[in-house]
Formats: sequence, structure tokens, C-alpha cells
Amino acid sequence: MDFLTTRLRRDWWLLPVLAICLIGTLKRDDAHFTQPTKYAAVLIVVAVLALLLREELPEVTVLVNAGAVALFFAASFADGPVYLTVLLSTFALASRRPPRSWLPYVGAALVLIVVGLIHREISMSVKSTLGSVGWISWFVTIDLAAAVLAMAIRNRRETSTERVRRTETEERLRMAQDLHDGVGHGLAVIAMQAGVALHVLDRDPAAARRSLEAIRDTSRESLDALRDELTRLAPRTAPGLVAGPMAGAATGPAGTEPAPRTPRNGLAELETLASRIRAGGLEVELDIDGRGAGPGAEAVAYTVVQEALTNVLRHAGAGTARVRVRAGASLEVTVEDDGSGPTPEALDSSGLGISGLGISGMRSRVQALGGTLETGPAPGGGFRVHAVIPGEAP
Repeated sequence: MDFLTTRLRRDWWLLPVLAICLIGTLKRDDAHFTQPTKYAAVLIVVAVLALLLREELPEVTVLVNAGAVALFFAASFADGPVYLTVLLSTFALASRRPPRSWLPYVGAALVLIVVGLIHREISMSVKSTLGSVGWISWFVTIDLAAAVLAMAIRNRRETSTERVRRTETEERLRMAQDLHDGVGHGLAVIAMQAGVALHVLDRDPAAARRSLEAIRDTSRESLDALRDELTRLAPRTAPGLVAGPMAGAATGPAGTEPAPRTPRNGLAELETLASRIRAGGLEVELDIDGRGAGPGAEAVAYTVVQEALTNVLRHAGAGTARVRVRAGASLEVTVEDDGSGPTPEALDSSGLGISGLGISGMRSRVQALGGTLETGPAPGGGFRVHAVIPGEAP
């Protein structure tokens, strides 16, 4: 009883449908047909109440409605709007199931109704029978039109849902890449610097101090990057939502969308990046001429250099890394090292077989601007990362 009460509250519009079917049928006066009785009213009520199950059991609903209408016609009751229940149940079924699933049930429902009409028309005149044939054609057309309309609405809804899902997936991937590039890189450098500081603390306090200063600077930059991501994730319902260590991030006016993300680093920050890497024990040679490149291309170039140097620092066992950047029609970035290169297990078709977002994230960022990324052994030994990035996004 609670189920029926709850559904009737939600589907209140079924009560007007029931009233229309009852009044439109019971008040009809036609000498050619048996006058509706309480049995006709029962069939109408059953057909309308079956619509309460249209979400959980749409196939059953359409067959129950068709069966009720078929019995209604077979009993030679006067025509009325009871067939509306079949149209509504057909729409509900087609909006929830693919065509290969709903077509058999709709076809069976139409067959039931036609059988009921044929049974009634056996005792009718030829003129009445021809009229029923026309009615059947009209009803089949309307019923299939309802199914096609429902299918179109369903396809549009699924397309919209898939678009939202794809957008959410792309945004999650972007945030993961940003956290990897910013916080992940910072933590890698901090761990390396902490190891250096512990190693030289007793015999070279000045070197340990430099490592600690690098840890301080890197942690600040990592916190800035994390603050940016948390600010973008915070709901825009009130200013100052990011508190504690993250406080101070611009949140914008209450209820507004976050401002478009702007690149944090470019080619001008490569020297600072190189200094942090050098403090970790890797010599970095810079050869930068990137004048004229757009900010988007510069940001991607910075990310490529950052990821490549971090990988050299962590995996290659190299003493020197060389960074070369040249701007022309495209921004060309090359990072080479003199290490032993990655192990065979670390190589795959995309370059370095790192489980995560390192090389794959680097590649996706470059390709997003229409560029290319190549990774592999350097001609003189070591490893080489080479990216060609269009000066502006296509």
C-alpha cells in the first residue's frame, strides 16, 4: 500500500489520465457496441495502474496495457480513449530500452490489440470493419511514432550523459597530470635533496644548507601548485573556502565559476628549475632561445623539461643533462643525458614504461597542441626526449 501511495504521489498525472479514459468511455453512446459496464471500468483501471510499473517493468506494462485494450475491444465495449495507456507504455518502454529489446514487445502488443479488434469485427458490418481497418492503421502509426520519439529522446539523453562523462574523465586526467607535474615533481626533488642533505650534513654543512634551502623553495612551489588545484575544485558558493595552509588563494566572487586556468611556468622559469635539479647532484646545461613562443607552448615546453629532468635525476644515474630549446615556426625542445638510459623493462611503445602520468602525460600535453614527442636512446648514449610544439594551439 505504501508503494502505491508513494507512486501515486509522484505520478499524480495518472489520475487525470484515468478520469479521461473512464469518462470518455463510460459516457459514450453508440448503438453498434455493447454499453460499457463495471467490467470495462475494471479494465481501464488495470491499464492505468499498470503504468506505475513503467520504470521497473516497462515490458510487462506494455503487454498488460495491450491485453487490457484487447479484452476491451473483444468484449465489444464502445470505443474510448483507453488506448492512450498503450501509447504511454510504449513511450516508456522505448525510452528505456534499445530498439532490439522493445520492438518485440511493441509488436506483440499491437498483435494483441489487432486480435481483439478482429474478434469484435466478426459480427460487424463490412462498413464498420473497413472503418476498423483504418483505425488500426492509424493506431499502429501513432504507437510507432511514440516509440520513435521516445528512442530519439533516449539517444539524446545518452549522448548528453556520455559527453558529461567524457568531460569529467578529461578533467580528472588533467588534474592528475597537473598534480603530477607540480606536486609530484616537487616531492621527487624534495626527497632527493633530503637525501643529499643527510649525506653531507657532517662533512659539508654549507652543501647541506643549500639542499635545505632548495627543499624550502620547492615545497613552497608545490604548495602553490596544490593550492591552485584545490581552489579550482572548491565550490564557488562563498569566497575564502580554502583555509589553513592553502588560505590566500583567489576564490572570486561568490557563486561564480573559477577563472580560466593560466600557465604557471614558462621558459623564463627553466633556470630556477635547473638550479633545483643541480642542487640534487645533476649538472644541467641550458641552451634556451624561445623568443616568440606563445604562453601555452611555453608552459608545455616547461612541463616536458621538468618531467625529463626529474626522470634523469631519479632513474638514469646520469651526471649531466643538456636542455636545448629553439623557437621558430614551432618550439623545439630537446633533453639529453649521459646516463645508462632506462632498463629494457622500462621501455614500451610510448617511450618510458612508467606506470603513471609521467611520459604519457607529457605526450598528451604536447599532442593537445598539435605537436609530437619522441623518447628513446640518445645517439651518443644516455636517453633523449625530443618535443616539437606549435607556437600556438591549432
